[in-house]
Amino acid sequence: MLKYEIFINPKWLQKLEDDIWGDDYVPAVLKIAKNSYKIGLKYRGNVIRKKKKKSYNIIFRSPYLVDGAHEIHLNAEYDDISLSRNKLSLDFFNRIGVTSPHSKHVQLYMNGFCKGLYLELESFDQHLLKKRNLPDGPIIYATNYFANFSLFSPENELKTSLDEGYTIKYGNQKDLSFLEDFIEMINTFSNEEFEKEVGKYLDIENYLRWLAGVVCTQNFDGFIHNYALYLNSEINRFEITPWDYDGTWGRDLHGRKLDHDFVPINGYNTLTGRLLHIYPKKAKYKEILSSILDNEFSLGALEPIIEEQFQTLKPYIRTDPHINMNEEQFLKEKNVFLHFIKNRNSYLKKEMASL
Repeated sequence: MLKYEIFINPKWLQKLEDDIWGDDYVPAVLKIAKNSYKIGLKYRGNVIRKKKKKSYNIIFRSPYLVDGAHEIHLNAEYDDISLSRNKLSLDFFNRIGVTSPHSKHVQLYMNGFCKGLYLELESFDQHLLKKRNLPDGPIIYATNYFANFSLFSPENELKTSLDEGYTIKYGNQKDLSFLEDFIEMINTFSNEEFEKEVGKYLDIENYLRWLAGVVCTQNFDGFIHNYALYLNSEINRFEITPWDYDGTWGRDLHGRKLDHDFVPINGYNTLTGRLLHIYPKKAKYKEILSSILDNEFSLGALEPIIEEQFQTLKPYIRTDPHINMNEEQFLKEKNVFLHFIKNRNSYLKKEMASL
């Protein structure tokens, strides 16, 4: 496992601590193996900023790009005792054909002190598009639960704008206009008009594969949050990609166990509801989900991947000052994954008839 060492002037570290919600980068140096890079460093995330083990956002300043990336995230995975749910989820999405950030675990040190195990995540940005040989195009993050493709919030309050809940990651404000047109169409067109027009805005098969991935991993927030939209300039349609998937595989984002049937087979948000109202789209979703349940989301496919992940992390558990368990306790968490996969798979196969 790679060792990442951050060296930072204590005054800049104190600046971060004085305002944990600040959004300004402070200067630091990141050393990986024999290479040193000048970076900008800040905290990232929401709930995690209040925890003892915080997550970090890093931008490279000199050089500007490292392995084709300008920005990376170091996630603490504090409330996930497996430290694995995010990585296993994003890897799963990639295997079912949905473009997702790559990730890897690292050991993080700061000014000589071990901060523990972290998950390095790619930033979903223009540099990722280039690395994947994807067409350039705007990227819009769903930054809160108002991003539910509706005119109303989840509490049924009228939104102040059609783009509420979204933030431009790459592009400019005018790129939101296409999204606003899309949301207006979703909410105002008749069934016949919607069926005719939706394919002009959305890569429908990509969306249905993403929907199947959210449903399988059971990310409760995944339908109205925890995703990004990428406007593929080659086809001029939105593609969707997941991010922030620690509340999955049988636990919620706080680490509490969830029943395997907590999220319904058809998910929930306005766009999904309208798509699955169209018979050919519903039939396509059933076809995609059925194939995934038989092949990618099964004990036979996932147990070896999960076992390898746990064995990789096991030797480093005791080095993390924020983990209060031994290797044996850590390995028991595998059973939560395996029971969830078995029960979730059976539940979804039974529910197929209700679609």
